[in-house]
Amino acid sequence: MRGLSGGRMCADAGAGMDYTVHEAWNDATNVYLIAVLLSVGLLLYARRNKRKIMRIFTVPAAGNPTPEPNFYDNLQKVRLRQQLDMYSIARRYEQQQVQMDSVQLTVE
Repeated sequence: MRGLSGGRMCADAGAGMDYTVHEAWNDATNVYLIAVLLSVGLLLYARRNKRKIMRIFTVPAAGNPTPEPNFYDNLQKVRLRQQLDMYSIARRYEQQQVQMDSVQLTVE
């Protein structure tokens, strides 16, 4: 009888047991399930988009470096452009002066 009453005692103790352990276990299994599903989804995405992913991690060839804009090159280009503008303005002014001289000669 003692074993039977001991079984009832355990059953009674089980009825009043706190379920926080079971809830924690359920939450943990839910987290693991989400992690597994995410990893499977990432694996499928990686298989479909392998080229895109590999393009991110590849290093460009050393023979074809991408030219970086050089500040001094740009400054030289600006100066050259300014010089050409000044030259064209001076040529126009000279042509106007020649035309004015020819007009004055014809008037006299």
